Amino acid sequence: MTTSNLHMYVMAVPLITAMFVNMLGRISPKYVAPLTLGALGFSSLASLGVLRQVLEYGGYSYTVGNWAPPMGIELVIDPLSALMLLLISVVSLLATLSALPMVAKEQAGKEHLFFTLYLILIAGLMGLVMTGDAFNLYVLLEITSITTYGLIAMGKGRAPLASFNYVIMGSVGACFYLLGVGYLYILTGSLNMADIASILPQLGGGAAVATALGFILVGLWIKMALFPLHGWLPNAYSLAPTGAGLLVAPLMTKVSIYLMIRVMFSVFGADYLFVQNPLVQSGMVWLASAGIICASCMALAQRNLKRMLTYIIVAEVGYMVGGVWLANSIGMTGAILHIVNDALMTLCLFLVVAAIAYRTGSLEFDNLRGIYKRMPITMAAFTVGAFSMIGVPPTAGFFSKWYLILGGIEAGHWEYVIALLFSSLINAVLFFRIIEIAYFDGRGEQGKIQRDEAPLIMQGPLVLTAVALIAIGLGSGPLVQGIIKLALPAGF
Repeated sequence: MTTSNLHMYVMAVPLITAMFVNMLGRISPKYVAPLTLGALGFSSLASLGVLRQVLEYGGYSYTVGNWAPPMGIELVIDPLSALMLLLISVVSLLATLSALPMVAKEQAGKEHLFFTLYLILIAGLMGLVMTGDAFNLYVLLEITSITTYGLIAMGKGRAPLASFNYVIMGSVGACFYLLGVGYLYILTGSLNMADIASILPQLGGGAAVATALGFILVGLWIKMALFPLHGWLPNAYSLAPTGAGLLVAPLMTKVSIYLMIRVMFSVFGADYLFVQNPLVQSGMVWLASAGIICASCMALAQRNLKRMLTYIIVAEVGYMVGGVWLANSIGMTGAILHIVNDALMTLCLFLVVAAIAYRTGSLEFDNLRGIYKRMPITMAAFTVGAFSMIGVPPTAGFFSKWYLILGGIEAGHWEYVIALLFSSLINAVLFFRIIEIAYFDGRGEQGKIQRDEAPLIMQGPLVLTAVALIAIGLGSGPLVQGIIKLALPAGF
């Protein structure tokens, strides 16, 4: 235990700021940007302080309201949750900088409503990675889902319909999760994850425990869009307002994967998951492999940059889920490292999408001709993000894929290794097709093309993210040894 409550400020400041954004933003939109950036800037610095504290003194639990667990609300701050807090804070800050011009353009007069939902979503994500209570996890999961529904519905055209489809699938996922938690409560009489974990071994497994696990995992798989439960994601993410996509695309699936890891190992334990149920463990790797291949093939059929990226997100979910279910330390290391890397890779590519959409208004492949000449800084960052997604060294994506491949080889799951290599090859085809259209197809017009980059406030986060992909790639060794090894679940 510790008396530190810095993590509470990380979450509380964006939540409280959302109220002021809503009130003052109604008076004038000029208050929205400084309030939002100020809150997220504070959370980024504070989350860095939380991570340093955990690395120096170890993890700790925090009881909210002085009600001792298991009855009270417990927050768990360990190396993995502290790393996720920092990731959410930094990605949110960079996404917000780029989102401001897009929101002013797409949501004129409604900026305060947009960023109210936006900040509540961020606070909910932060709460999700800290909670040690299975029911509070459900509550926070619904807070993040409802705010995401609202953000997507603020888009134009078919966005409200895509949001409605997301509502249906998200509600089904929430019901599955809640049913699983209900089974656990009936069995153990507790909702505290650590308390449940201490009681379950005494029950000797059985059909009821397996049913609870099945319901919870299916609910989370729907939320993370694991193939074949991914049907809601491509429309929801591709039709969402650009500013919303900048936050939702890099973070929502990654936080859901974190929740799967947390529930699997903090509640049920590696022995029950992998030793007592080897067929389930092996089947999940096969399912993840199939998802990687199918989603990559579906990405090939797209002719819109943003929609193509949504299918790549589905494939990337398979990367991380498969890495977790390999049941070895190398695979788990790769999965956690890929959560960080994929969040930054997706952010980089969606920042490019925002910059192109701001200047051209179209993301169809045919309209990207010559864009390397018109937006060289943006497309240079796109190239870095694309290379990282493909897995070209020394970008970050190469190193997490390397760990995942080694984990697959160690576990003897060659279907997973083949799926990773196949997906990397497909990504190379996808991105080099865009490079061909955007660079080579426009070279004959270079005398007529004028440079027309996005505003500096959009270029800055894009360049920083592209640099971070290279820096994290070069620093993968210290990151793995200094943080991720400490974040591995017990037994790895």
